Parts: sequence; C-alpha cells; structure tokens
Amino acid sequence: QVQLVESGGGLVQPGGSLRLSCAASRITFSTYAMSWYRQAPGKKRELVATIARTGSTNYADSVEGRFTISRDNAKNTVYLQMNSLKPEDTAVYYCNARGPPWLPANYWGQGTQVTVSA
Repeated sequence: QVQLVESGGGLVQPGGSLRLSCAASRITFSTYAMSWYRQAPGKKRELVATIARTGSTNYADSVEGRFTISRDNAKNTVYLQMNSLKPEDTAVYYCNARGPPWLPANYWGQGTQVTVSA
C-alpha cells in the first residue's frame, strides 16, 4: 500500500523557519509530481507548491520567495523549506503525489500541523 508520511511540523515564531519532509513508499517516486497543500481552519485546502518529475517548480503567490520545494529521488522524499513564516501560514500541511499521464494515480499524506505564533 502506498504511503506518504509527513514530518517536520511544529510551533514556530513569526519570522522563523521550518522544513517539512514527506517520505513516499511503494511508488516509483521519480515519475510522480509532488506537491504540498495546506488547509487552515474553516478554509479550503490550497496548493502551496509543486515540483514536477522534471524538477520544475511552481508556487502559490502567497509563499513565493519564502518557501522552497525540492525532491531527492534517491530517498523518495520531497521537502518544503519554509522561511520568514507568518501567522497566516498556520495550517495542516499535506503531501500529495500525482502520477504521470500514463498512470492516473493520486495519493495524500496524513498531514502535519504548522503553527506560527508568538
């Protein structure tokens, strides 16, 4: 069974940094586009950042310049480096794996809480 396991969440002060990790198992990781989403209380889940199979990246406007998504295909892991954190970044962060065009698969992790507060 496919598993995406997030880690690295926690409580941080405004202006601080956190690095989230998502370890994938039982997928051919290098062929999947990997994304981070987040969901704040009372709000819809929103896309934060995506890294394609090719390594190209895209970011939500709200995190551009502060967050960096990266992947290590040898470790089957995707990362989200979050700098200059703001209270409005508080949310549960979810890892997503989307399969290539020839394999329409879509998987989610269980989520990790990020709280930005003084």
